Amino acid sequence: MLYNTINPSNGNPIRSYSFINNNELIEKINFAFEAYTKWREVSFAEKTNLFRQLIVELKERTNDLAGLMAQEMGKPLHEGIAEINKCIFLCEYYIENGSKFLTPEEVKTEATKSYVSFEPMGVIFGIMPWNFPFWQVFRFAVPTIIGGNTVLLKHAPNVFGCAETIQELFTKAGFPNGIFNNLIIDIDQVEEVIANNHVKAVSLTGSGRAGKSVAALAGKYLKKSVLELGGSDPYLILRDADLNIAVNVCAQSRLINNGQTCISAKRFIVHNSIKKEFEKMLVEKMKTYKIGSPEIDGVQLGPMAREDLLLNLDRQVKESIGMGAVRLLGEGRLSGSGYFYSPTILTNVNADMPVWQEETFGPVAAVIGFEKEEEGIMMANDTIYGLGAAVISNDLKKAEDIAREKLQAGSCFVNTFVKSDPRLPFGGINQSGYGRELSHFGMREFLNIKTVYIH
Repeated sequence: MLYNTINPSNGNPIRSYSFINNNELIEKINFAFEAYTKWREVSFAEKTNLFRQLIVELKERTNDLAGLMAQEMGKPLHEGIAEINKCIFLCEYYIENGSKFLTPEEVKTEATKSYVSFEPMGVIFGIMPWNFPFWQVFRFAVPTIIGGNTVLLKHAPNVFGCAETIQELFTKAGFPNGIFNNLIIDIDQVEEVIANNHVKAVSLTGSGRAGKSVAALAGKYLKKSVLELGGSDPYLILRDADLNIAVNVCAQSRLINNGQTCISAKRFIVHNSIKKEFEKMLVEKMKTYKIGSPEIDGVQLGPMAREDLLLNLDRQVKESIGMGAVRLLGEGRLSGSGYFYSPTILTNVNADMPVWQEETFGPVAAVIGFEKEEEGIMMANDTIYGLGAAVISNDLKKAEDIAREKLQAGSCFVNTFVKSDPRLPFGGINQSGYGRELSHFGMREFLNIKTVYIH
C-alpha cells in the first residue's frame, strides 16, 4: 500500500511511501528489543556524548530541516528554525539534568537501606502528530532514550519525510542501530505494535478520537500509556488587562503554526467593558499577518496542512455563524492552489457553537464577553478539554490565584501564551489526556520506579 505526501501550498505530490508488512514490523520490534538489552547498560556519559553529536547534526541542518517542514506541512521557515532550536534546547536540558533524574532517592524506613531507583522499561512506542513534526518526536524520544529505553516511532503519514530524516539524524550522530526506529506503518498496524510483548508502553500526541483508540488498546494489553490530546484553550482577559499585551499574546498564540497547535488560544473570554476595544485591536493585529508560501522568508501564515482539516475548520465557522456568531474578520478559504485559510475572528459566540464546543485547529478566534469574574472563570472551564489556559491582568496576585486555583487545565499561564518548556511538565486533564511529558515528571513516565529494600 502506498501513501503520497502532498505539498499543502500547491496541492502537488511530493513523494510516495510504501507501508511495511507485519513480518517486517515484527523484525523491527525484535531489533529494537535486542538494542535495548545493550543500550540499558551503556553509561550515562556515553549516552550524552551521542546526544551532543545529535545537537551538532541539528545545528548543521537547521535551515534544511525547516525547509522540509515548510514543504510537508506548511510551517513558515522562521517557525521551523525555532522548532529545531527548541529540540536542541531539549537535548541540552537532558544532557545536563538527566543524571540527576535517574539518581536513586533514599527513603528512611526501618530497613538497613531503602530507596527508589529509576530503571528503563524496554521498547517504548510513540505515535506522533504532524503539526510539530520534529519537536513532538524529540519531546517524546530524547528523555525516553536517555533513560535507557529504545523507541519505535509511528509518525503522521503527511510528514513521513520528517520521520525518515529524524532516523537519519540519530544514525549520523552515531547512535547504535535499533535505538531509534522509524516505522512506516498504517493505522491498522498500531495494534500489532502495542500487543507485542517487547513493547512496554505507548505515548500518543494526537486527537481525542486517536487517544480513545490507543487508550483502549493499551488497556486491552495492559500497557502503560501517556496521552497528550487536543484542547479548546481559554484566555481569560480581565477588566484591568493591558490591551496591548492581551492582543499581542492572543494573536501570537492563535496564529502560531498557522493556528494548528493544541495549546494555542482558542476562546478569548473578555470582560464586556473592554470587549469592543479588544476586538477592534485584534482585528487590526491579525490583518497584519503576511500570508503565502511558507518557503518564502517573511511569511507568517502558510497553508493548513491538509485539505480535510481546512474543510472541517470552515464547517465549524459556517455552522457557528448560522447559530448567531458574527464574523469580524475573515474570508474563509482563499482562492488559488493550496490549503490557505484566512485569519478569522468570530464574536457573539456562545457555548452551543462548534467554535466553543470543538477544537478549532486553524487560524480562527472565538470572542466571548463576560460581566462578572466568576462568570468568566465558569466559561473558561466550560469545556471537555483541559490542556492549557491563560489569564491576562495587571493584578498579578489575582491572576496567579485564578491560574493556580480556579482554571482547570494542565498548564496555566499569566500575561503570556501557553507553551511547552523542557524544564516544566506538560500535559492535560479531562479529554486533553493524561500523564506528563518533559521535566523529570515526563522522563519518569517511561521508567520503572522501583522500590529497593534491604532488611
